Amino acid sequence: MRLILLGAPGAGKGTVAKLLTQFDGSIQISTGDILRGAVQAGTELGKKAEAFMKAGDLVPDELIMGIMENRLQEPDCAKGFLLDGFPRTIPQAEALKELLKKLDITLDVVANIEVPRQEILNRLTTRRTCVNTQCQAIYNVRSQPPKVEGVCDKCGSPIVQRDDETEEAISKRLDTYDAKTAPLIDFYRQEGLLLTVDSPSSEGVMNAIIAKIKKS
Repeated sequence: MRLILLGAPGAGKGTVAKLLTQFDGSIQISTGDILRGAVQAGTELGKKAEAFMKAGDLVPDELIMGIMENRLQEPDCAKGFLLDGFPRTIPQAEALKELLKKLDITLDVVANIEVPRQEILNRLTTRRTCVNTQCQAIYNVRSQPPKVEGVCDKCGSPIVQRDDETEEAISKRLDTYDAKTAPLIDFYRQEGLLLTVDSPSSEGVMNAIIAKIKKS
């Protein structure tokens, strides 16, 4: 399968992507992963991207597209791929459309995982992470609490709420998503590729995506 996963932070894109890769061997690709991969590989594009990253600047779209072009042509993408968190903007979507056309790759579906804003706030503000960098186990005080409050089951270190998972920080991330990324929903609807899924479970989202692809 060749697809794009859309959805706000906390919508469960990562979990759904992992389920789908286990289903048919497709590769999960995120912008962060390909940028880190290019930097580690020391490619010319990777070196250019690293300079922007070290300076704390956003990597320009044309550079990301160059790295994405290389990544999509690697052998492991032959079985299929899932783009997780990319594209983020309309210009990136338009550039990706041209790139896929150039590489003669056809997308099967663009799956938009729809979760109510309050549910995302509930999910993320109740998440806690182990402070031990060698562990970093994740808990949820509502659905998956540790056995002892505030203490990691696995290593005994404290578990805390991350700075980027306070209600204020998450609300800001959601506002950014609504402004920049949500317009992609209309873009892909007009392309005839959009599938919106509002299932409460990751398995339900996966099954809806698979059913859609089988129908195509």
